[in-house]
Amino acid sequence: MAQEAIPFDTHRFVQNLVASGFTETQAEALASEQINLLNSNLATKSDIAAVLAEVNSLKSDVEILRISTQSDIEALRLSTRSDIEALRLSTRSDIEALRLSTKSDIEAFQLSTEAKIERAKYDMVKWMIGAMVAQSAIIISLSVTLSKLL
Repeated sequence: MAQEAIPFDTHRFVQNLVASGFTETQAEALASEQINLLNSNLATKSDIAAVLAEVNSLKSDVEILRISTQSDIEALRLSTRSDIEALRLSTRSDIEALRLSTKSDIEAFQLSTEAKIERAKYDMVKWMIGAMVAQSAIIISLSVTLSKLL
């Protein structure tokens, strides 16, 4: 960027130095270096304007990034909410399937147990009838034997 001249009264500066004991050559050399120093180290209005323009450009970039980040966060929030809802529905479905399966298993176990109980009752009745028939046969046979003996 081109440097603008900084307003500096070199004539007055040289006069003050000469009045303080400097030679005119020394004073002019010192004034020249002072102008170089001021021009290279001080910001001009155009330097400040350029920095402000760059800062404004950066502010614009930051605002664009902020808006983009907000949009990304909102998209992530919606996606996460959707994923959570899908997981909730899937979990609910899995729980319902497990409940139905468990209920079916319990009913099958209940039917199996009832069938075993019925079979055990049948076997017990069969053995009781068999025992009663055998007991009756023994009693009849004893009665017949006793009646012959008497």
